Amino acid sequence: MANEIDIHISKEQVAELPTVKFEGDITLIDRPEDVREAVAYLRSQPLVGFDTETKPNFRKGMSNTVSLMQVSSEERSFLFRLNKIGFCDELREFMECEDVLKVGLSLKDDFHMLHQIGSFEQANFVELQDMVKEFRITDASLQKIYAILFGERISKAQRLTNWEAATLTPAQMAYASLDAWACQRIYRLLEQGTWRPEESPYAVPHVEETITPEQAEKRARRKLERQQRKERRAAARDAEATQATPARKRTRQRKRPTPPPPPAN
Repeated sequence: MANEIDIHISKEQVAELPTVKFEGDITLIDRPEDVREAVAYLRSQPLVGFDTETKPNFRKGMSNTVSLMQVSSEERSFLFRLNKIGFCDELREFMECEDVLKVGLSLKDDFHMLHQIGSFEQANFVELQDMVKEFRITDASLQKIYAILFGERISKAQRLTNWEAATLTPAQMAYASLDAWACQRIYRLLEQGTWRPEESPYAVPHVEETITPEQAEKRARRKLERQQRKERRAAARDAEATQATPARKRTRQRKRPTPPPPPAN
């Protein structure tokens, strides 16, 4: 049945859902000396959500550089005010590290904006827009994807606010944190394999699409990469379990002392 349906939600259906809130801790980083400790925490996490914000410009032909970079674990969110601290070496190393899986949506746009203020070679990122296609979800926005999977609505009221204001409001910080947190939550759910597209209330009849050989190859490559990530995580868990099991102490049998020779007659 999964091959006969697509998953799609309308704007009207999204609007009827309850609003989700970020309940974790938010740390605002607006001083260069605070970056190292924040990145050290993030480097200790196996998986984080990733997003950026840019001050909107309503003049035609004008654009701004990226203002904020958000990175979130399950419990904590870090907001790096790039317009104040710049794109420092610690952030570059984080973007290039292989030991943390970083999940985002529309990453191509994020990378384009970040490359305008610093050079880096992004590594170990997952694009959710590609991933959800494997689960028959045809919507591409974070708000709709989250609504389909969790039955809650991400409010976009703060999206077009001033991200370079002297002080970010609590509402701005909560919104920025929520987007990054939602990315990693979506990834976790889909990777668990417990969500069933055929059971979704937003399933609609599938309209067959024509894909090019290049698109088919790309999808097969993404599927293989997901399988390889699962195998690496399983191997890591097995290694941790092995290290946690105390090694048996080998018991050595004590040799009996050789009796002295009998006295000569």
